[in-house]
Amino acid sequence: MSHDDGYFDHDIAATYDKEHGGTDPVLVEQTVELLSELSGGGEILEFAVGTGRVALPLAARGFTVKGIELSRAMVAQLRKKETGTPLPVTIGDMTDVRVHGTFSLVFLVFNTIENLTTQEAQIACFSNAAAHLSAGGRFVVETRVPPLQDLPFGERERVFAREENYTGIDEFDVSVQSCISTHTWREGGETKEISIPFRYVWPSELDLMAKLAGMQLEHRWEDWTKRPFTHLSRHHVSVWKKPGS
Repeated sequence: MSHDDGYFDHDIAATYDKEHGGTDPVLVEQTVELLSELSGGGEILEFAVGTGRVALPLAARGFTVKGIELSRAMVAQLRKKETGTPLPVTIGDMTDVRVHGTFSLVFLVFNTIENLTTQEAQIACFSNAAAHLSAGGRFVVETRVPPLQDLPFGERERVFAREENYTGIDEFDVSVQSCISTHTWREGGETKEISIPFRYVWPSELDLMAKLAGMQLEHRWEDWTKRPFTHLSRHHVSVWKKPGS
């Protein structure tokens, strides 16, 4: 990942909350409630803090929250929403940027682990999370189960969204464990298209990354309500713990 706004520029940042659950009060409340519980009341660090859709409600509950974010455009949206003390945000890559202090909870939500497009970068993210955690601290990742079961045998593409003026298509390459998501908007006779690369990752692979970073799986649920994770689950919220008290 480069040290600029990358794919999350001004246009994407301006509509991010609307298109990614930031305006769903039930989802935000469920997310914040579980993260509050897992933090044990300690300080919290969010990787890829984005527009603050989760970090700001956590801070409003009285938690000390800090963030790391690559995109200045996303942080600009966060600043527009703030009503109290500014949230400390460090601009940079979550694979290597260090924030002062140690934390009882580090978290990364909404499939963002897949924005790291190499296995090495994903491993580095886990290592960086562990380095920020105090003894007994937790790293939480929310992401999808790779949706390959939705593809007919031999097919590489799936339509994940189809609306009157919008289409979303995923194209998979299992030989390198990659996915290209292409978003197409049509308005006023004009067409706008953006393609974003991802590296999909399996739950068991994430567990190995955590183990390499010195953490062990503590919980895995289907969603923020602690629904049991099964072979039919399409998403998971996973919690790894650093050894200690």
